Amino acid sequence: MPKTTESLVESIILIQQIMNDCIFCKIVRGEVPAQIVREWDEYLAFVPLSPVVPGHILIIPKVHREDFKQDPNITAEVMRRAAMIASGPCNLITSAGKEATQTVFHFHVHIVPRRECDGLLLPWIPDE
Repeated sequence: MPKTTESLVESIILIQQIMNDCIFCKIVRGEVPAQIVREWDEYLAFVPLSPVVPGHILIIPKVHREDFKQDPNITAEVMRRAAMIASGPCNLITSAGKEATQTVFHFHVHIVPRRECDGLLLPWIPDE
């Protein structure tokens, strides 16, 4: 069913509000400082505010997408860049939805370097 002009306008307003409030969009626009690791024309790699281990990096598209399901082409390009900059043993992590531990609703991939006995538990490993 085609959307009405009114519903399209409402959708555009909602997207603008999300982008204005999104911390990652603010980083892309230079409104919030970040330790940039690498920048491409349409993608950005930076150190998160609270890295879980040294070397923890986030990679995001500069255009706002809520999660990896929203645009498969952008997801593929983010993953390609992750493969370009990841080194050594690491986890490559992304989530879609609050129930899946997503806390920032702008698609991002974590590169989390690992070492033996680092004590870092993945979210789906139950505490013993």
